[in-house]
Amino acid sequence: MLENVIEDIEFMQIMQKNIQDMIVYLFEKEQNFGILCRIEDVSFEPDLPASIHSEFRPLTLFFLAGYTFETAHINNSTLIFEAGFGSDNYGSIVSLPLLSIMQIIIDETPVLINLSEHKEIKSVQKIKEDDSGVENSMASFLSNPENSKFIKK
Repeated sequence: MLENVIEDIEFMQIMQKNIQDMIVYLFEKEQNFGILCRIEDVSFEPDLPASIHSEFRPLTLFFLAGYTFETAHINNSTLIFEAGFGSDNYGSIVSLPLLSIMQIIIDETPVLINLSEHKEIKSVQKIKEDDSGVENSMASFLSNPENSKFIKK
């Protein structure tokens, strides 16, 4: 059954790696993109006013372009970027787990769809960040000096 796959830890690990790889690829290509994500998993620092936060739907689309794209980076399986909201362009740092991203969209076309059933990874099992595959992937990513701009120092 489909539920057996989408709720499986291994499948979640594969999807998380695919999401991260796609976002890093788009960063490298300097390609703006949108992310459709579960708003319940998104955090804002500082918190948004209730009048703005109440306008979000359960699945919300954020478009990463301009300053928002320039500030975007991945840190510990979390996508982080700065964005302005509402008519006053209220600034906030947005953080969301990669597995909360349901789609990555370019020019209104989904280029990645995440079917995994997101659960708080820490409560299930942290996705083997110590695993050699992740270390090899990160080593490969860091071997290109151009990629240093995507790592928060």
